[in-house]
Amino acid sequence: MTASSRAYALVFTILGLPLTAYTNDEQIDEVLVTATRRAVSASEISAAVSLIDSERLRSQKLMTDALADNAGVFLQQTTPGQGAAIIRGQKGSSILHLVDGMRLNNAIFRSAPTQYLALVPITAIDRIEVLRGTPASLYGSDAVGGVVQLVTRIPHFDQSETRVHGDVYAGFDTAELGKALRGTLDFGNSDVVTSVSGEYLKTGDRRTGGGQRVGPSAYESSAGRLLMSVTPDERHAWLFDMHVLKQPSTPRVDELVPGFGQTEPSSSEYYFAPNRRIYAHMRYELATAPLNLDWRIDASWQRIDDDRITRNFQSATRRIERNRSDLSGFMVSASRNAPSGSWIAGAEYYHDRVSSHREEQDIATGLTQVVAARFPDGSSIGQGALFLNAERQLSSKHSFSGGIRVSSVDVNLSQTPVSSTAKINTSDNSGDLGWRFNASESWQIVANIGVGYRAPNVFDLGTLGNRPGNRFNIPNTSLESEQVTQADLGVRYRSNELQWELMLYGLRYDDRITSVLTGGVTPDGRDIVQSVNVADSGVRGAEFGLDAALGEFLRVSAVLNYAWGEQTVALQTEPGDRIPPLSGRLGLAYANGGPISVEAWARFANSQDRLSARDVSDLRIDPNGTPAWGIVGASATWQPNPAWTIRLGVDNVLDKRYRSHGSGIDAPGRNLSASVRRVW
Repeated sequence: MTASSRAYALVFTILGLPLTAYTNDEQIDEVLVTATRRAVSASEISAAVSLIDSERLRSQKLMTDALADNAGVFLQQTTPGQGAAIIRGQKGSSILHLVDGMRLNNAIFRSAPTQYLALVPITAIDRIEVLRGTPASLYGSDAVGGVVQLVTRIPHFDQSETRVHGDVYAGFDTAELGKALRGTLDFGNSDVVTSVSGEYLKTGDRRTGGGQRVGPSAYESSAGRLLMSVTPDERHAWLFDMHVLKQPSTPRVDELVPGFGQTEPSSSEYYFAPNRRIYAHMRYELATAPLNLDWRIDASWQRIDDDRITRNFQSATRRIERNRSDLSGFMVSASRNAPSGSWIAGAEYYHDRVSSHREEQDIATGLTQVVAARFPDGSSIGQGALFLNAERQLSSKHSFSGGIRVSSVDVNLSQTPVSSTAKINTSDNSGDLGWRFNASESWQIVANIGVGYRAPNVFDLGTLGNRPGNRFNIPNTSLESEQVTQADLGVRYRSNELQWELMLYGLRYDDRITSVLTGGVTPDGRDIVQSVNVADSGVRGAEFGLDAALGEFLRVSAVLNYAWGEQTVALQTEPGDRIPPLSGRLGLAYANGGPISVEAWARFANSQDRLSARDVSDLRIDPNGTPAWGIVGASATWQPNPAWTIRLGVDNVLDKRYRSHGSGIDAPGRNLSASVRRVW
């Protein structure tokens, strides 16, 4: 059965559900939006979702640092200024990244971990929602392993008189000599609110376990945000949001220090200089009209600059790159809540234009010459879709949800020195179905299945240049969409004292695009590779999360994640690429309602020696496998009054030297941190 026929089978099942009315008067508690594109309670969805709130975000140097230690999420770092989520064995362009429902994924996202999610200011984010699974009808291409959505902070005032709120944060740590300063000012009334924020971060070289500082690994970033929210009445709402973040010069550490099996580094210079993201978003919401529907219109524009300065080890030639993506998006949707359930339908269109320029500079003379760019300069992608997603409540115990999506992607590639112009069109249908069974007020059983895809982008089709692992990529304009089928089954328990969830999942990923050796070698000794649809892979695993009260003042939390992957590449079966090992976290928190609260934690990961051929050749990964590790830490928070919060912490108390699987640098060693926050 083809992907299209499987998607249609799912939607026909949904449309065949009886329309028995059932009224659910339960109040929304923990509101989530990613799983349904509309605000619902966490207890009213079948999908697996991890939530990271604003309190946890505030203590992080980078927004992506908060992704670590969550159910179903593994964090990889190639360099300290960046971070990438691995969800159900998928990463990079196989994970869809959103900001308030609008795509952050662009035409130059690669299938390996990417740095772009770290280019979102912490001060702009209210919470992170991580949807694990394939929400194929709602989000389409790239949502293979899941969705990471950043929900921005929108302040509200209840009074008609103008009010002003402020928030200032300062933090310091010893492992990276990090110094962070953030400030936010909100002012307005019940009708109009404006928010202005800024942040600055500067670090030194990272100190790893045992005392060694790895360099160069220092970086800095600065960011700002301006927001205006207008709600003239209960039916109308306008939002205008703009933010920018820039990392002027961030070193790619794994290129600048010897990797596994190397005595010399691959590069003498490798800097993202700069990485920058500029984002603008406008939203209009109209409630209960026309046609008695809730309408929403979104328009966004995002520019990402991925500029680089590189030089092969001891080479006399420096390469200077200017790579840019300009992504414009538009979406309109209509939704309705009814006693028998709810639904949402919509249309969206994105257009992304890529510009790319590269020149070589003789470091002795300073003379430069233009050479072939990393991406075909002037290439573009247009992608449009129609989608429908619905939820039907059949009784007080059973509900079903699901939908279908029809998508079209057009890629226009410009000519390069090794490839001619090309036009590629792919059309894909995708769908999903979910079931929720309320066995009692506390117990739930949930199940989901999705049939989705990932369309090839400019990075897949047209990249020309150096890749990690001593490789050199050449274009291939004959790629087709990757196809995914994913299913999961879970059990949840929720009460005032105890909440836990266990999800079991399986994922089949066919026609996967992967780099294969062509047999050629560049003059400087790099293996020539090309992306081809020759891989099929399967991943299965388990995700567990727990939060429980141990008496009146004590709480325990736990996370445990396991994934097992296998793939077939060019008829050869092997372990899956970069599959995380068994890993988890155990935390204990004490708070008696007084000004002081205390938390202690232990984090661990098992060894990972099930490596693919690509893992073995990856200079970031020990070819004998990544060793197991475990660390402990603690923190104390003093809040003498609602205005002031002071936090002291220590992580990796025993100063263990370790590396998260697939990362390009060892993790921080013993780290003392301090922060102070003032609100008014």
